[in-house]
Amino acid sequence: MSAFNSMSSPTSLLIRRASIILPNGEMMVGDVLTRDSTIVEISPQIEANSPTMEIDAEGLTLLPGVIDPQVHFREPGLEHKENLFTASCACAKGGVTSFLEMPNTRPLTTNQQTLDDKLQRASQKCLVNYGFFIGATSDNLPDLLSCTPTCGIKIFMGSMHGQLLINSEALLDQIFATGKRLIAVHAEDQERINQRRQEFAGITDPAVHSQIQDNQAALLATQLALKLSKKYQRRLHILHMSTAEEAELLRHDKPSWVTAEVTPQHLLLDTSAYAKIGTLAQMNPPLRTLHDREVLWQALHDGVIDFIATDHAPHTLEEKAQQYPNSPSGMPGVETSLALMLTAAMEGKCTIHQVVNWMSTAVAKSYQIPNKGAIAVGYDADLIIVDLKNYRPVLREELFTKCGWSPFEGWNLTGWVQTTIVGGQIVYHQGKLCTYVRGKALQFG
Repeated sequence: MSAFNSMSSPTSLLIRRASIILPNGEMMVGDVLTRDSTIVEISPQIEANSPTMEIDAEGLTLLPGVIDPQVHFREPGLEHKENLFTASCACAKGGVTSFLEMPNTRPLTTNQQTLDDKLQRASQKCLVNYGFFIGATSDNLPDLLSCTPTCGIKIFMGSMHGQLLINSEALLDQIFATGKRLIAVHAEDQERINQRRQEFAGITDPAVHSQIQDNQAALLATQLALKLSKKYQRRLHILHMSTAEEAELLRHDKPSWVTAEVTPQHLLLDTSAYAKIGTLAQMNPPLRTLHDREVLWQALHDGVIDFIATDHAPHTLEEKAQQYPNSPSGMPGVETSLALMLTAAMEGKCTIHQVVNWMSTAVAKSYQIPNKGAIAVGYDADLIIVDLKNYRPVLREELFTKCGWSPFEGWNLTGWVQTTIVGGQIVYHQGKLCTYVRGKALQFG
Protein backbone atom coordinates (compact mmCIF):
# COMPACT_ATOMS: atom_id res chain seq x y z
CA MET A 1 0.00 0.00 0.00
CA SER A 2 1.21 3.51 -0.76
CA ALA A 3 0.78 6.53 1.45
CA PHE A 4 0.69 10.27 1.14
CA ASN A 5 1.49 12.65 3.95
CA SER A 6 1.62 15.91 2.05
CA MET A 7 -1.85 17.06 3.02
CA SER A 8 -1.93 19.03 6.21
CA SER A 9 -5.15 18.49 8.13
CA PRO A 10 -7.54 21.17 6.86
CA THR A 11 -9.82 22.98 9.26
CA SER A 12 -12.40 22.94 6.49
CA LEU A 13 -12.97 20.82 3.42
CA LEU A 14 -15.16 21.65 0.43
CA ILE A 15 -16.43 18.86 -1.79
CA ARG A 16 -17.67 20.34 -5.06
CA ARG A 17 -20.10 19.16 -7.75
CA ALA A 18 -20.81 15.75 -6.20
CA SER A 19 -23.96 13.70 -6.67
CA ILE A 20 -25.03 13.74 -3.01
CA ILE A 21 -27.24 11.00 -1.56
CA LEU A 22 -29.47 12.88 0.92
CA PRO A 23 -31.16 11.28 3.97
CA ASN A 24 -34.56 11.25 2.23
CA GLY A 25 -33.12 9.19 -0.62
CA GLU A 26 -33.02 12.00 -3.14
CA MET A 27 -29.87 12.79 -5.09
CA MET A 28 -28.68 16.38 -5.38
CA VAL A 29 -25.73 17.65 -7.39
CA GLY A 30 -23.95 20.18 -5.25
CA ASP A 31 -21.36 21.01 -2.62
CA VAL A 32 -20.70 19.90 0.95
CA LEU A 33 -18.63 21.95 3.38
CA THR A 34 -17.09 20.47 6.51
CA ARG A 35 -15.41 22.38 9.30
CA ASP A 36 -13.26 20.65 11.88
CA SER A 37 -15.04 17.28 12.04
CA THR A 38 -18.60 18.31 11.20
CA ILE A 39 -20.75 18.89 8.11
CA VAL A 40 -21.69 22.58 8.24
CA GLU A 41 -23.35 23.26 4.86
CA ILE A 42 -24.96 21.38 1.98
CA SER A 43 -25.97 23.46 -1.02
CA PRO A 44 -26.06 23.47 -4.84
CA GLN A 45 -23.11 25.87 -4.66
CA ILE A 46 -21.02 27.02 -1.69
CA GLU A 47 -18.61 29.93 -1.58
CA ALA A 48 -15.82 29.15 0.85
CA ASN A 49 -14.56 32.18 2.78
CA SER A 50 -11.80 30.66 4.91
CA PRO A 51 -8.72 28.71 3.77
CA THR A 52 -10.24 25.46 2.60
CA MET A 53 -9.08 22.32 0.88
CA GLU A 54 -11.25 21.55 -2.13
CA ILE A 55 -12.06 18.25 -3.84
CA ASP A 56 -13.67 18.28 -7.27
CA ALA A 57 -16.16 15.38 -7.25
CA GLU A 58 -17.83 16.09 -10.59
CA GLY A 59 -19.21 12.86 -12.01
CA LEU A 60 -18.74 11.07 -8.69
CA THR A 61 -21.19 10.17 -5.91
CA LEU A 62 -20.96 11.27 -2.25
CA LEU A 63 -22.19 8.83 0.40
CA PRO A 64 -22.00 8.69 4.19
CA GLY A 65 -19.15 6.48 5.37
CA VAL A 66 -19.92 2.81 5.87
CA ILE A 67 -20.31 1.58 9.45
CA ASP A 68 -19.32 -2.09 9.54
CA PRO A 69 -20.93 -3.59 12.65
CA GLN A 70 -19.13 -6.94 12.72
CA VAL A 71 -15.41 -7.41 12.13
CA HIS A 72 -12.59 -9.54 13.55
CA PHE A 73 -9.36 -7.53 13.32
CA ARG A 74 -7.20 -10.08 15.20
CA GLU A 75 -5.32 -7.73 17.55
CA PRO A 76 -4.07 -8.51 20.13
CA GLY A 77 -2.66 -12.00 19.79
CA LEU A 78 -3.28 -12.97 16.17
CA GLU A 79 -1.49 -10.17 14.34
CA HIS A 80 0.00 -12.53 11.77
CA LYS A 81 -3.48 -12.56 10.15
CA GLU A 82 -4.37 -8.86 10.55
CA ASN A 83 -3.86 -5.97 12.96
CA LEU A 84 -5.71 -2.77 13.78
CA PHE A 85 -3.51 -0.69 11.47
CA THR A 86 -3.70 -2.95 8.40
CA ALA A 87 -7.41 -3.57 8.96
CA SER A 88 -8.18 0.14 9.27
CA CYS A 89 -6.18 0.79 6.07
CA ALA A 90 -8.39 -1.80 4.36
CA CYS A 91 -11.43 -0.05 5.85
CA ALA A 92 -10.32 3.31 4.45
CA LYS A 93 -9.85 1.81 0.99
CA GLY A 94 -13.28 0.16 1.15
CA GLY A 95 -15.15 3.23 2.41
CA VAL A 96 -15.64 1.91 5.96
CA THR A 97 -15.25 4.90 8.27
CA SER A 98 -16.33 3.13 11.49
CA PHE A 99 -16.27 -0.47 12.69
CA LEU A 100 -17.44 -2.60 15.60
CA GLU A 101 -14.94 -5.33 16.49
CA MET A 102 -15.47 -8.72 18.09
CA PRO A 103 -13.97 -10.11 21.33
CA ASN A 104 -12.29 -13.35 20.14
CA THR A 105 -8.74 -12.00 20.29
CA ARG A 106 -5.92 -13.20 22.56
CA PRO A 107 -6.52 -12.34 25.31
CA LEU A 108 -10.30 -12.35 24.95
CA THR A 109 -12.08 -9.00 25.34
CA THR A 110 -14.14 -9.91 28.40
CA ASN A 111 -13.41 -7.22 31.02
CA GLN A 112 -12.55 -3.54 31.40
CA GLN A 113 -8.81 -4.14 31.29
CA THR A 114 -8.88 -5.94 27.93
CA LEU A 115 -11.38 -3.42 26.55
CA ASP A 116 -9.16 -0.52 27.62
CA ASP A 117 -6.18 -2.22 25.98
CA LYS A 118 -8.02 -2.43 22.66
CA LEU A 119 -9.18 1.18 22.90
CA GLN A 120 -5.61 2.29 23.58
CA ARG A 121 -4.25 0.28 20.65
CA ALA A 122 -6.94 1.62 18.33
CA SER A 123 -6.27 5.24 19.34
CA GLN A 124 -2.66 4.78 18.24
CA LYS A 125 -3.22 2.70 15.09
CA CYS A 126 -6.68 3.14 13.53
CA LEU A 127 -7.23 5.44 10.56
CA VAL A 128 -11.01 5.13 11.07
CA ASN A 129 -13.46 5.19 14.00
CA TYR A 130 -13.79 2.18 16.25
CA GLY A 131 -15.93 0.42 18.82
CA PHE A 132 -15.65 -2.93 20.56
CA PHE A 133 -17.91 -5.71 21.82
CA ILE A 134 -17.52 -7.40 25.19
CA GLY A 135 -17.58 -11.20 25.02
CA ALA A 136 -19.79 -13.23 27.33
CA THR A 137 -18.27 -16.13 29.28
CA SER A 138 -19.78 -18.39 31.91
CA ASP A 139 -18.52 -16.22 34.75
CA ASN A 140 -18.19 -12.56 33.68
CA LEU A 141 -21.73 -11.28 34.17
CA PRO A 142 -20.55 -8.30 36.31
CA ASP A 143 -18.19 -7.25 33.50
CA LEU A 144 -21.01 -7.46 30.95
CA LEU A 145 -22.89 -4.92 33.03
CA SER A 146 -20.05 -2.52 33.84
CA CYS A 147 -17.62 -2.39 30.89
CA THR A 148 -17.70 0.90 29.00
CA PRO A 149 -17.69 2.16 26.32
CA THR A 150 -18.95 -0.87 24.43
CA CYS A 151 -21.47 -1.36 21.63
CA GLY A 152 -22.87 -4.52 23.18
CA ILE A 153 -22.41 -8.06 24.45
CA LYS A 154 -21.32 -10.79 22.02
CA ILE A 155 -22.51 -14.34 22.67
CA PHE A 156 -21.16 -17.27 20.68
CA MET A 157 -23.94 -19.87 20.92
CA GLY A 158 -21.90 -22.13 18.60
CA SER A 159 -18.93 -22.27 16.21
CA MET A 160 -16.61 -21.51 19.10
CA HIS A 161 -14.60 -23.33 21.72
CA GLY A 162 -13.19 -22.31 25.07
CA GLN A 163 -14.52 -19.58 27.33
CA LEU A 164 -16.56 -17.74 24.71
CA LEU A 165 -18.81 -20.71 23.91
CA ILE A 166 -22.13 -20.28 25.74
CA ASN A 167 -24.38 -23.17 24.69
CA SER A 168 -26.22 -23.76 27.97
CA GLU A 169 -29.76 -22.38 28.02
CA ALA A 170 -29.47 -21.76 31.78
CA LEU A 171 -26.40 -19.57 31.28
CA LEU A 172 -27.96 -17.80 28.33
CA ASP A 173 -31.09 -17.14 30.36
CA GLN A 174 -29.02 -15.54 33.13
CA ILE A 175 -27.29 -13.18 30.66
CA PHE A 176 -30.56 -12.20 28.96
CA ALA A 177 -32.22 -11.64 32.34
CA THR A 178 -29.62 -9.20 33.64
CA GLY A 179 -29.12 -5.64 32.42
CA LYS A 180 -30.32 -3.80 29.34
CA ARG A 181 -27.27 -3.74 27.07
CA LEU A 182 -27.68 -4.99 23.50
CA ILE A 183 -26.92 -8.70 23.05
CA ALA A 184 -25.56 -9.82 19.67
CA VAL A 185 -25.59 -13.57 19.02
CA HIS A 186 -23.70 -15.89 16.73
CA ALA A 187 -26.66 -18.24 16.38
CA GLU A 188 -25.60 -21.81 15.68
CA ASP A 189 -26.54 -24.80 17.83
CA GLN A 190 -23.31 -26.37 19.04
CA GLU A 191 -24.87 -29.68 20.07
CA ARG A 192 -26.22 -30.25 16.57
CA ILE A 193 -22.89 -29.22 15.02
CA ASN A 194 -21.06 -31.74 17.25
CA GLN A 195 -23.45 -34.53 16.27
CA ARG A 196 -23.12 -33.80 12.56
CA ARG A 197 -19.33 -33.59 12.78
CA GLN A 198 -19.41 -37.21 13.90
CA GLU A 199 -21.82 -38.16 11.08
CA PHE A 200 -19.62 -36.58 8.41
CA ALA A 201 -16.24 -37.43 9.97
CA GLY A 202 -13.49 -38.23 7.50
CA ILE A 203 -14.85 -36.12 4.63
CA THR A 204 -12.26 -33.58 3.45
CA ASP A 205 -14.34 -31.81 0.78
CA PRO A 206 -14.93 -28.30 2.26
CA ALA A 207 -18.45 -28.33 0.79
CA VAL A 208 -19.45 -30.65 3.65
CA HIS A 209 -19.04 -27.64 5.97
CA SER A 210 -22.47 -26.38 4.86
CA GLN A 211 -23.99 -29.78 5.73
CA ILE A 212 -22.33 -30.07 9.14
CA GLN A 213 -23.32 -26.55 10.21
CA ASP A 214 -26.64 -26.79 8.42
CA ASN A 215 -29.72 -24.60 8.26
CA GLN A 216 -31.27 -26.41 11.20
CA ALA A 217 -28.26 -25.63 13.43
CA ALA A 218 -28.74 -21.94 12.70
CA LEU A 219 -32.53 -22.04 13.13
CA LEU A 220 -32.41 -23.83 16.49
CA ALA A 221 -30.08 -21.22 17.98
CA THR A 222 -32.00 -18.27 16.56
CA GLN A 223 -35.24 -19.71 17.95
CA LEU A 224 -33.66 -19.98 21.41
CA ALA A 225 -32.22 -16.45 21.31
CA LEU A 226 -35.58 -15.08 20.19
CA LYS A 227 -37.39 -16.98 22.96
CA LEU A 228 -35.10 -15.53 25.64
CA SER A 229 -35.26 -12.05 24.13
CA LYS A 230 -39.06 -12.14 24.24
CA LYS A 231 -39.05 -13.55 27.78
CA TYR A 232 -37.16 -10.52 29.08
CA GLN A 233 -37.89 -8.01 26.29
CA ARG A 234 -34.13 -7.82 25.94
CA ARG A 235 -32.54 -5.98 23.02
CA LEU A 236 -31.31 -8.70 20.63
CA HIS A 237 -29.30 -8.54 17.43
CA ILE A 238 -28.85 -11.64 15.28
CA LEU A 239 -25.47 -11.59 13.57
CA HIS A 240 -24.83 -12.77 9.98
CA MET A 241 -28.21 -14.41 9.37
CA SER A 242 -27.72 -17.01 6.64
CA THR A 243 -30.82 -19.16 6.14
CA ALA A 244 -34.28 -18.92 4.60
CA GLU A 245 -35.71 -20.57 7.72
CA GLU A 246 -34.38 -17.86 10.04
CA ALA A 247 -35.65 -15.12 7.72
CA GLU A 248 -39.12 -16.66 7.66
CA LEU A 249 -39.08 -17.05 11.46
CA LEU A 250 -38.39 -13.33 11.89
CA ARG A 251 -40.86 -12.39 9.16
CA HIS A 252 -43.63 -13.81 11.36
CA ASP A 253 -42.17 -13.17 14.80
CA LYS A 254 -39.90 -10.15 15.14
CA PRO A 255 -40.45 -7.92 18.18
CA SER A 256 -39.61 -4.24 17.81
CA TRP A 257 -36.46 -4.66 19.91
CA VAL A 258 -34.95 -7.36 17.67
CA THR A 259 -32.70 -6.64 14.68
CA ALA A 260 -30.78 -8.82 12.23
CA GLU A 261 -27.95 -8.45 9.73
CA VAL A 262 -26.69 -10.28 6.64
CA THR A 263 -23.27 -10.38 4.98
CA PRO A 264 -22.55 -9.70 1.30
CA GLN A 265 -21.12 -13.24 1.20
CA HIS A 266 -24.47 -14.79 2.08
CA LEU A 267 -26.24 -12.56 -0.45
CA LEU A 268 -23.81 -13.10 -3.34
CA LEU A 269 -22.12 -16.48 -2.80
CA ASP A 270 -23.62 -19.94 -2.32
CA THR A 271 -22.45 -23.53 -1.96
CA SER A 272 -21.32 -23.59 -5.61
CA ALA A 273 -18.35 -21.45 -4.50
CA TYR A 274 -16.63 -24.45 -2.86
CA ALA A 275 -15.96 -26.00 -6.27
CA LYS A 276 -14.39 -22.74 -7.48
CA ILE A 277 -12.36 -21.45 -4.53
CA GLY A 278 -12.28 -24.36 -2.06
CA THR A 279 -11.61 -23.46 1.56
CA LEU A 280 -11.55 -19.74 0.72
CA ALA A 281 -15.35 -20.15 0.69
CA GLN A 282 -15.39 -21.61 4.21
CA MET A 283 -16.97 -19.39 6.87
CA ASN A 284 -19.28 -19.56 9.90
CA PRO A 285 -22.19 -19.72 9.46
CA PRO A 286 -21.50 -21.43 6.14
CA LEU A 287 -22.55 -20.44 2.66
CA ARG A 288 -26.04 -21.69 1.79
CA THR A 289 -28.11 -22.48 -1.31
CA LEU A 290 -29.31 -20.20 -4.07
CA HIS A 291 -32.78 -20.42 -2.50
CA ASP A 292 -31.43 -19.14 0.82
CA ARG A 293 -29.77 -16.24 -1.01
CA GLU A 294 -33.03 -15.28 -2.70
CA VAL A 295 -34.99 -15.37 0.57
CA LEU A 296 -32.31 -13.29 2.35
CA TRP A 297 -32.45 -10.65 -0.39
CA GLN A 298 -36.23 -10.44 -0.04
CA ALA A 299 -35.98 -10.22 3.75
CA LEU A 300 -33.48 -7.38 3.41
CA HIS A 301 -35.80 -5.52 1.04
CA ASP A 302 -38.75 -6.01 3.36
CA GLY A 303 -36.96 -4.85 6.51
CA VAL A 304 -36.99 -8.29 8.13
CA ILE A 305 -33.20 -8.01 7.97
CA ASP A 306 -32.11 -4.54 9.05
CA PHE A 307 -28.57 -4.01 7.78
CA ILE A 308 -25.33 -5.42 6.38
CA ALA A 309 -22.06 -6.43 8.07
CA THR A 310 -18.98 -8.07 6.59
CA ASP A 311 -17.91 -10.41 9.40
CA HIS A 312 -14.38 -9.60 8.16
CA ALA A 313 -12.46 -12.60 9.55
CA PRO A 314 -9.07 -12.95 7.84
CA HIS A 315 -6.78 -15.98 7.86
CA THR A 316 -3.52 -16.39 5.99
CA LEU A 317 -3.42 -18.26 2.70
CA GLU A 318 -1.19 -20.84 4.37
CA GLU A 319 -3.83 -21.46 7.03
CA LYS A 320 -6.59 -21.65 4.42
CA ALA A 321 -4.53 -24.12 2.38
CA GLN A 322 -4.86 -26.77 5.10
CA GLN A 323 -7.12 -29.71 4.30
CA TYR A 324 -10.68 -29.50 5.62
CA PRO A 325 -11.63 -29.71 8.49
CA ASN A 326 -8.27 -28.30 9.66
CA SER A 327 -8.77 -25.19 7.52
CA PRO A 328 -10.12 -22.21 9.52
CA SER A 329 -13.47 -20.55 8.81
CA GLY A 330 -13.64 -16.89 7.81
CA MET A 331 -12.90 -14.48 5.02
CA PRO A 332 -11.96 -10.79 4.65
CA GLY A 333 -14.57 -8.28 3.55
CA VAL A 334 -14.13 -4.62 4.45
CA GLU A 335 -12.43 -3.65 1.17
CA THR A 336 -15.04 -5.16 -1.12
CA SER A 337 -18.39 -4.93 0.71
CA LEU A 338 -19.45 -1.48 -0.52
CA ALA A 339 -18.38 -2.06 -4.13
CA LEU A 340 -20.21 -5.40 -4.11
CA MET A 341 -23.42 -3.82 -2.88
CA LEU A 342 -23.18 -0.80 -5.20
CA THR A 343 -22.58 -3.17 -8.12
CA ALA A 344 -25.73 -5.03 -7.06
CA ALA A 345 -27.56 -1.69 -7.05
CA MET A 346 -26.37 -0.90 -10.57
CA GLU A 347 -27.64 -4.36 -11.60
CA GLY A 348 -31.09 -3.49 -10.25
CA LYS A 349 -31.05 -5.73 -7.17
CA CYS A 350 -31.56 -2.69 -4.93
CA THR A 351 -31.14 1.10 -4.96
CA ILE A 352 -28.17 3.21 -3.94
CA HIS A 353 -30.26 4.72 -1.17
CA GLN A 354 -31.02 1.24 0.16
CA VAL A 355 -27.30 0.46 0.21
CA VAL A 356 -26.72 3.66 2.20
CA ASN A 357 -29.44 2.70 4.66
CA TRP A 358 -28.23 -0.90 5.06
CA MET A 359 -24.55 0.00 5.41
CA SER A 360 -24.68 3.34 7.25
CA THR A 361 -27.98 4.83 8.46
CA ALA A 362 -29.63 1.72 9.94
CA VAL A 363 -26.41 0.64 11.67
CA ALA A 364 -26.02 4.02 13.39
CA LYS A 365 -29.66 3.89 14.46
CA SER A 366 -29.48 0.34 15.79
CA TYR A 367 -26.34 0.88 17.85
CA GLN A 368 -27.40 4.42 18.82
CA ILE A 369 -24.23 6.00 17.43
CA PRO A 370 -24.95 9.74 17.39
CA ASN A 371 -24.43 11.99 14.35
CA LYS A 372 -23.36 9.26 11.94
CA GLY A 373 -24.86 7.42 9.00
CA ALA A 374 -26.18 10.33 6.94
CA ILE A 375 -25.11 13.42 5.01
CA ALA A 376 -26.79 16.15 7.01
CA VAL A 377 -25.78 19.44 8.63
CA GLY A 378 -24.51 18.81 12.16
CA TYR A 379 -23.51 15.24 11.41
CA ASP A 380 -19.94 14.00 11.60
CA ALA A 381 -17.92 14.47 8.42
CA ASP A 382 -17.44 10.76 7.73
CA LEU A 383 -17.86 10.75 3.98
CA ILE A 384 -16.88 8.71 0.93
CA ILE A 385 -16.70 9.64 -2.74
CA VAL A 386 -17.34 6.71 -5.09
CA ASP A 387 -17.16 6.15 -8.84
CA LEU A 388 -20.32 4.50 -10.19
CA LYS A 389 -19.36 4.90 -13.86
CA ASN A 390 -16.31 2.66 -14.12
CA TYR A 391 -15.73 -1.02 -13.36
CA ARG A 392 -12.54 -2.65 -12.07
CA PRO A 393 -11.80 -6.22 -11.00
CA VAL A 394 -10.90 -7.28 -7.47
CA LEU A 395 -7.14 -7.92 -7.65
CA ARG A 396 -5.20 -9.69 -4.93
CA GLU A 397 -2.15 -7.45 -5.35
CA GLU A 398 -4.22 -4.30 -4.69
CA LEU A 399 -5.68 -5.42 -1.35
CA PHE A 400 -4.63 -3.68 1.86
CA THR A 401 -5.78 -6.41 4.26
CA LYS A 402 -2.79 -8.22 5.70
CA CYS A 403 -4.15 -11.64 4.72
CA GLY A 404 -3.83 -10.62 1.06
CA TRP A 405 -6.77 -12.41 -0.57
CA SER A 406 -10.50 -12.09 -1.25
CA PRO A 407 -13.23 -14.63 -2.07
CA PHE A 408 -14.34 -12.15 -4.72
CA GLU A 409 -11.03 -12.04 -6.58
CA GLY A 410 -11.67 -11.43 -10.28
CA TRP A 411 -15.18 -10.03 -9.79
CA ASN A 412 -15.68 -6.90 -11.90
CA LEU A 413 -17.16 -4.21 -9.64
CA THR A 414 -18.21 -0.58 -9.70
CA GLY A 415 -18.61 1.88 -6.83
CA TRP A 416 -14.96 1.78 -5.87
CA VAL A 417 -14.02 4.47 -3.38
CA GLN A 418 -12.02 7.40 -4.70
CA THR A 419 -11.80 9.37 -1.43
CA THR A 420 -12.51 8.48 2.20
CA ILE A 421 -12.94 11.24 4.79
CA VAL A 422 -12.97 10.51 8.54
CA GLY A 423 -13.86 13.34 10.89
CA GLY A 424 -13.27 15.90 8.13
CA GLN A 425 -9.79 14.54 7.30
CA ILE A 426 -8.83 12.71 4.13
CA VAL A 427 -7.54 9.23 4.98
CA TYR A 428 -7.62 7.70 1.48
CA HIS A 429 -7.48 9.35 -1.93
CA GLN A 430 -7.11 7.71 -5.34
CA GLY A 431 -5.21 4.67 -4.16
CA LYS A 432 -3.09 6.32 -1.47
CA LEU A 433 -3.46 6.46 2.31
CA CYS A 434 -2.87 9.35 4.66
CA THR A 435 -1.41 7.26 7.45
CA TYR A 436 -1.16 9.90 10.17
CA VAL A 437 -4.94 10.44 10.48
CA ARG A 438 -6.56 8.72 13.44
CA GLY A 439 -10.20 7.89 14.02
CA LYS A 440 -12.01 8.23 17.32
CA ALA A 441 -13.70 5.89 19.75
CA LEU A 442 -17.40 5.64 18.94
CA GLN A 443 -19.99 6.61 21.52
CA PHE A 444 -23.17 4.59 22.05
CA GLY A 445 -26.53 5.74 23.35
